[in-house]
Formats: sequence, C-alpha cells, structure tokens
Amino acid sequence: MPVLAIYPADPAPELAQLLDLSGFIWKGVSQPVDVDNLEPDEGWGGAIVQLGADGELGWGMLRALRKRDLPISPLLLIIRGSELQELELRDDLFDDFCLDPFHPRELEARIKHMLALRTQSVTGERIEYGPLLLDLETYEASVDSRPLDLTFMEYELLRFLATSPGRVFTREVLLSRVWGYEYYGGARTVDVHIRRLRAKLGEEYASLIQTVRSVGYRLGEGRRR
Repeated sequence: MPVLAIYPADPAPELAQLLDLSGFIWKGVSQPVDVDNLEPDEGWGGAIVQLGADGELGWGMLRALRKRDLPISPLLLIIRGSELQELELRDDLFDDFCLDPFHPRELEARIKHMLALRTQSVTGERIEYGPLLLDLETYEASVDSRPLDLTFMEYELLRFLATSPGRVFTREVLLSRVWGYEYYGGARTVDVHIRRLRAKLGEEYASLIQTVRSVGYRLGEGRRR
C-alpha cells in the first residue's frame, strides 16, 4: 500500500485513529522540507492536509506538496465549513476536500477510492469526443492536440463525463460515481472541479462541459439535438 503524507505530523486523534484502524500507511510531515527528506523510496502515494488554527501553515504545506517537480496526487484537504471561502483561487492545490468535523466512514471511503483509482490500469484504450482526447492507459488528456495539465480528480471527472456524452448527471451521481462515496451534501466539490476543468479547456472549448440548470452537468450537446 502506498505511503500517505499527513499534515500536521501529529494529526488530530480522530484522524490518526481512522488511518490506523483502516490500515493506511502514513508518515507525518511538519514542514515543507519534510516532504523531500521523509519521502519513501517509492514516492508518496498521496497526501492529506488538515487545516488547523494557523491556516497559512496548512496552505504552505499544500503548496509544498503540489508545486514540487513531481506533484503529489491525490491530495485531500480537510477544512472547516467556516473556512470554505479560502478555497477560492486555490483550486489547483488539492484534488478533493472534506468538511471538518468529518464523518469517519465518508473520509475512509474517499481515501480508499482515490487510491484505488490511482493504481487501476486500463490498457490500450482511449476516449475521443470532438477535439477532446483521453488516453486511459497513460491518464493523459488533450483538446485540439493541446495537452491538458489535469489533477487526478479532474481527469477522473472528465473521463466519467466523456464515457456518456450528452447524458446529464446530477451532482449527487457524480459524487457517488467519480469520488465513490455516499452523498453528504458536498455538491460544491463537483462545482469546483467543473470550474477548474472549464478553465483548463480554455475559452474556446469550455462549453464542452454544459450546465443543465437545476439538474447537473453533461459533456457535449443533449442527445436529442
């Protein structure tokens, strides 16, 4: 099992207990230099950052994890509801987030699903939709031959939408099928990732992902068009 980097190095008791009881292998990191100094030989398998009283230290750790030569992904952020406004303009620093205090079963399911998706392998397949191309073997994506720099969960969301172009998916379905956990009111997770995907597709192709008012999202035009 891959080793997870956990911040703070001495995590909250409920987080440490969940990681240990669920069988996750982890190392605590207390400062950015630890990301390199304590890195396992096989590399980090992912990371969890729990923002504490000093949020700037937590954001600094996120930047250290994400901005290195080999960015760490998947990266899960645990954040209090009162701090959600701090997510603005920081979307590239994490793959997913969970509200604190967290539901243990929800958090465990999120971690397991992200790790499973990271290690699964699909050979010799790709998805094409107009100018969009997804290579399922290499986890690479491009639009009009331009490579897209996607995080792990951005790729997974785009891949899921691309498997059924024209079909509308509610936020609840996307949370369940892409993130793989029961819906606990985290619709904002989907909205944040959709916004990031559109920005990376660029102005010309952002409309590939369409919003269906009061329902959800789809890739491409409706099936009756």
